[in-house]
Parts: sequence; C-alpha cells; structure tokens
Amino acid sequence: MSTVQEVKAEKPAMKREFYHLIINGEKVESSNGATFKTYNPATGEVIAEVAKATKEDTEKAIQAARNAFDFGKWKKTPINKRSRVLNKIASIMRSRFNELVELEILDTGKSLHAAQGQVMQAIEDFEFYAGAIVGHGGTVNPVPGQFHNYTEKEPVGVCAQIIPWNYPLMMAAWKIAPAIAVGCSVVVKPASLTPLTAIILGEICLEAGVPEGVVNIVPGSGAEVGNYLVEHTQVDKVAFTGSTPIGKDIMARASQTLKRVTLELGGKSPNIVFNDADIDAAVDGSLFGIFYNTGQSCEARSRLYVHEDIYDEFVSKFVEKTKKLKLGNPFDKETHVGAIIDQSQWDVVDSYVKSAIEDGAEILAGGKGAKVEGFENGFWYEPTVIANVNHDMKVVKEEIFGPVVVIMKFKDEKEAIKLANDTEFGLGSAVWTKDGARATRVANQIQAGIVMVNCPFSAMPGTPFGGYKQSGFGRELCIETLDLYTETKSIISYYGSRPLNPFGV
Repeated sequence: MSTVQEVKAEKPAMKREFYHLIINGEKVESSNGATFKTYNPATGEVIAEVAKATKEDTEKAIQAARNAFDFGKWKKTPINKRSRVLNKIASIMRSRFNELVELEILDTGKSLHAAQGQVMQAIEDFEFYAGAIVGHGGTVNPVPGQFHNYTEKEPVGVCAQIIPWNYPLMMAAWKIAPAIAVGCSVVVKPASLTPLTAIILGEICLEAGVPEGVVNIVPGSGAEVGNYLVEHTQVDKVAFTGSTPIGKDIMARASQTLKRVTLELGGKSPNIVFNDADIDAAVDGSLFGIFYNTGQSCEARSRLYVHEDIYDEFVSKFVEKTKKLKLGNPFDKETHVGAIIDQSQWDVVDSYVKSAIEDGAEILAGGKGAKVEGFENGFWYEPTVIANVNHDMKVVKEEIFGPVVVIMKFKDEKEAIKLANDTEFGLGSAVWTKDGARATRVANQIQAGIVMVNCPFSAMPGTPFGGYKQSGFGRELCIETLDLYTETKSIISYYGSRPLNPFGV
C-alpha cells in the first residue's frame, strides 16, 4: 500500500536511501510498489532506490495538474506574487547549493566544476523568469476608429516535461521555471538514469509556496510514463529534450491530439578556427567546447574545422592540452572530465571510435576506455581526438554524445561554411576570428540556432537556446520561452454610438 508524507512537513536531507514520486503535493510510493535503482557512473555503486511511476501514477499526476490548473489558484495568482515564489525557489536552492552539487555529481558522475556551474544556472533560471514574467503581457493593436483591440497572455494549461540525463537539474529548471511563471501546471518525467535532483527540485517548489498539483514529478520509463503523457488528451503541451529519433516519435504521438510541442534535440556542432584567430584562445575554447560535461552535451562542438595555414600548429597545441586533461574523482576540483553516464553509452562512444579506425581515420589522442585509480568500476573514456576524416564517415555525420572530436582542415571561408552546414543538425556552432566582418558574415550563414564567436559558452539565462533542422524547434532559457507556455487571446470591442448593422437589413 502506498505511503504518503506531506512534503511541507519536513526538510529531509537531499541524499537519502529512497526517493518518492511527487503527486499533488505529496511524496508517494508507486501504485504497485515498483522501484528502480540509480547508480553513480563514476563508481558503478548504487546511490538510492527510486519509486517507479506507473500509468496509474501518471494518470493521478495529470489529474492533479489538471485540477490545479482548472480550479486552483496558481494561474490566478498575481504576477508579482508568482515572481516572489520563483525567487523563493531560487533562494532555497542557493541555501542548499552544496547539497545540490553533491547529489548532481553522485547521480551523473560529472566533474565538480561542471556541476557547480549547472546548479548555479538552474538557480539563475528561476531568478530570470521571476523578473521576465513581470514584463510579459499582451498588446494594444491599431484597429479602425470606434473599435478597440487588445491581447492577453493566458497559460496554455497542463504541460508534460521530459528531462534528459545529461543536465538533470538544469534542464528541469529550464522547463519548470517558465511554465509555472506564466501559471501552467506541470508533470515532469526525469530521466531514469538521473532522477534525484529533479525530485528534490519538486520538493523545493512546494516548500517555496507553489500550490499542490502545480508541480508533479513522476520518474519512470519513457515507454510507459513518457508515452502516456504525450498521448493523454488532458495534457496541453509537451516539452522534450533528448535525441532526435525520440523527438520525432513524440511529435508524431502529440499530433494525434494537436498538442503544442517544444523539441530540443541532437546536434553535431561545427567549430571553425580561421587563420587570423588567437590560436591559444581558440585551443582553450575548443577544448572546453567538446570535453565539457564529458562531451555529453547536445551542442558539443564535435566537428572541428581549422584553416590549413594554422592547422599543424593548432592541432599540435590542441592534442597536447587534450592529453593533459585530468580524469578522476568528480569531487576533486582538479578533475576536468567526469564519467560516461553508463555502460550502454560507453559502448556507443567506443563503437564510434572503432568505426573511425576501421574507416581509416587517425587517433591523435585517446581512443579507448580509461582506468581511473579508485574508480575502477566507473565508466570512463579518454578524451579523444580523431583526424584524417571525411564527411562520409559515421563519426563525422552522427551524434556521439561523448568526449570525441573530429578535426579537419579547410582552405577558405566559403569551404568552411559549406562544411559547417553539411549536417542534418543545426543546434550550436562556434567561430574563432579577429575579423569582425568575417565573424558576422559566417555567423549569418551558419544554419544553427546558436553561434559562439570567440566564446566557448553556449547558454546563460536570457539567451535563446534551440536549433534549426533536425535539432528541433522552440527556444528555451529566454523571454521568448514564455510565449511557448501561453496562448494569445485577442479581444475586439466596439464603442461607437450607433449600433452596428453589417447586413443593413
């Protein structure tokens, strides 16, 4: 039988042996008592058990969200009060920053500096939307005399939000913050590999004053929980971050009920280094662009194009620094690269590297699994640099989602742009040059939602994040995101002294 505990009645430690579902403001077990284990990728050890949501649990969460939206007070709460609640969420997260970082590292195996940056951005997301919502509203539009037209922004309703495993807390914040800011209710399905910090965030939302039913967290399988959310007639919107194949499937399923959909999908982002670039800065930025978060980033700059005039110098410096990257204890501040998320993903990464070797490519650094002292049972892979490649190779065309970069040379600006756009994806891209005019020309011609010029960072609160082509559609992390969670209602009124008689009868 399910046990129920009031979230507001306690402030439990984040690190615990068992994590509940959160449905209608309560911590509950699965309806059938099912659980699953979550593992530390750096050690292979079990962290905790997690309640595994069923369709019955998911239905309860949807109904809780539906009831909270249709009959609750949250969407009617004044914007300034909702803003204060979002700031309170951020404040609680700040007060428990070190705990959140610890749990995120245990759950993902990522490095300390990566986890710290991502937890801080999650906090700043709530602060950003606490401010952004205050200025988000309708307009008054020009219409013929004696008519008046204005628009209002209304929350879209119940939103299903499906979170990936590579940035568990940050992606949850990217989705929850704008949705609840405008007055929506959400049912969040975190990735089964990394559900812990999303569950904690749900508890923090309740502690900060978000009403019961507005934020529900249901960890479980994508095939059962995810599909049920996407197909449910009482879910109004789906926001998904993950692979392109799954995104296509979600879009097809959501089309049956004409749900609004936001998809942030895969990438194979180009990184272009021109011959007038600051080579040392480009090396350092390119190193971060691919090996940050162990290369497990949708916008990882995994295709590196270097001008032929500086190719040898750049590659020499890049490989030298790649070999100096430290793999080790994720809690050690000197560690640069963390663990691969699990054995399955490790196998995927290794298979791509082996396919490159079979195709005649050259391994300049890495190329195999790593053994880390004290963490022998974890999933580690050496930062890998592959040269002598072409665009017919799988390792160049397909997303690897690991610490692997391919490097090629180009002769001029036209070729660089052609190579950069020769992909089905269009999420991130980077350009390194001291020529401002060239930077602008190239940025304008690259088919990608994000262009980083002399900069390794792709996202910060307020900057639109999303892609072209098969990298999805919709933008997150920005003011425009609020429009994705609202409907625009147009109200037209007539204030003339004479009654209108359009038919003249």
